[in-house]
Amino acid sequence: MKLIVGLGNPGDSYSRTRHNLGFLVLDQLAKRHKVSIDIKKKKSLIGKMRFNNEKIIILKPQTFINLSGEAVLYMASFLRIQPQDIIVVCDDANLEFGNLSVRKYGSSGGHNGIKSLIKFLKADDFPRVRIGIGRPEFGSLESYVLSSFSKNEVKNLLPSIDSACDMIEKILCGEIENCMDINIRENQLAPSH
Repeated sequence: MKLIVGLGNPGDSYSRTRHNLGFLVLDQLAKRHKVSIDIKKKKSLIGKMRFNNEKIIILKPQTFINLSGEAVLYMASFLRIQPQDIIVVCDDANLEFGNLSVRKYGSSGGHNGIKSLIKFLKADDFPRVRIGIGRPEFGSLESYVLSSFSKNEVKNLLPSIDSACDMIEKILCGEIENCMDINIRENQLAPSH
């Protein structure tokens, strides 16, 4: 069994913000596999699907991003899922807008949701799919990540959201090494903005 976690904040006011990119990817993944993420359980919204002959739980923590680890730890403990079988999807201000990166483990990179997961799980060896949102030219990073995408940005981001879903599926098939290689090449070839 695998657990796929999208990081974001609950509530309509946050639904289209940069920090909710993890939720947007899970919405697309669920749409692709014709499942709903609507079961309310212990501070989370969850969906269930099968992929590659395996049971998959899709989870959107409803604890606010800084406490995501609390909801993930509960579900992982309840289902006896090890950190290595938890795939986390999140935004990343350290990557250029739309670029993707896949890692098997590592630090939080300054992302408060990842920090919370590392703290609660007492581990950093969970795969993560990160999608670049870039950094603001002016103003604070905190305000930027909580601001909404423009319509044009959402349009430009759709291919990256689809690619993130592809990467999740490849990881579920045991192809994480290929994802990491692909993303390194894509990032090197990506045009600068």
